[in-house]
Amino acid sequence: MLRTRPARLQHIASIGVDRMGAIADHFSADLLRLENLDTDIPPTKEALDVTRQAIAHDSSNSYLPFVGQDRLRASAAAHVSALSGQHYKMDHVVISAGGLSGILNTLLATVDTGDEVIVTDPTYAGLLNRIRLAGGVPRQVPFDFTAGGEWKLNQTALRAAIGPQTRAMLLMSPSMPSGGVFDSSDWHLIGQLCVEKDLLLILDSAMERLLFDGRAVIHPAGLPGMAERTVIVGAASKELRMIGWRVGWIVAPEWLIPDLIAVSLANVVVPVGIAQEAAAVALEHTASDLPGYVGELERRRDAIVSELAGLPFGLPAGGWSMLLRVSDFGFTGTQMSERLLERGVCATAMTGWGIEHGDQYIRFVFANEPVGRLLTLGDKVRAALEGV
Repeated sequence: MLRTRPARLQHIASIGVDRMGAIADHFSADLLRLENLDTDIPPTKEALDVTRQAIAHDSSNSYLPFVGQDRLRASAAAHVSALSGQHYKMDHVVISAGGLSGILNTLLATVDTGDEVIVTDPTYAGLLNRIRLAGGVPRQVPFDFTAGGEWKLNQTALRAAIGPQTRAMLLMSPSMPSGGVFDSSDWHLIGQLCVEKDLLLILDSAMERLLFDGRAVIHPAGLPGMAERTVIVGAASKELRMIGWRVGWIVAPEWLIPDLIAVSLANVVVPVGIAQEAAAVALEHTASDLPGYVGELERRRDAIVSELAGLPFGLPAGGWSMLLRVSDFGFTGTQMSERLLERGVCATAMTGWGIEHGDQYIRFVFANEPVGRLLTLGDKVRAALEGV
């Protein structure tokens, strides 16, 4: 039977990763896997041990508590308190089935139909899609791009983007996919604008500690007037490398918690109990675990930088992906993705991820390949740019 497609799906864009991952999974030859958002670096041993033990616990085979297990909620509250300087309690936390589920729940609890939500350009298409599903309208503010240099937030464009329909900012630092990091000046402007314009800040904190070159976390909830208007959505996937556990957390001011719980109960509720205590243990071990992991990501970034020397890439200040602007050579990201496949590299085009910084780029995710294999990238990219 034919029917009309729901209007909410009208502007939902493909993220591209799913298609490229499927191609790579069934490819006959060994590929350099730079298309996906996985990592080959395992979680902490303690988290793996707790996961194995949880299988035998009856309490892990449960939906309860509906807002998440107490230990994980307390661990998430302590984690965000330590970074922000604000005091969060377990009652400020709702557990979600992954960070992106937490983002969607937060948008559903705060954004009305037609409300504008400010994001950066580029931004992960999955975030843009969730804004649209919630009835909101993404308003993209560009990073400034300098070939070989770091991405810089265009502060003038940010000021100009705020209008009467603006309800919130949904921001991530390091940003995915660019690796752009907001500096102190950026965060203070963001905080100032949120307070002046009565905006909510939804912070996607999935990568906030994956910072390179000795950078320190600047947490916006600690800025003047921001604690009561900042919602922090964290995840076990990027920093804790627990992608398959599908655990996230929402840390929010007290006034918003009832609506977040209402949406959560109407949506996915919580992740499996088997995963929750393991995520709590991993959070509690990050002080000893994280530095080595960040160091390895930085070495991988540096390997790609050396391989692509002289080409127009944006230098990531954190995170685990890098963008190369292929429009300089007359290609779209989609065309470059196809050419790279022929040379043994699987990478995803940026179609739908940005306006100023969209299909002009190809994205390389360096979280899933060791340095030795990344040192083969330069010749393959140059061959794809120049032809056979």
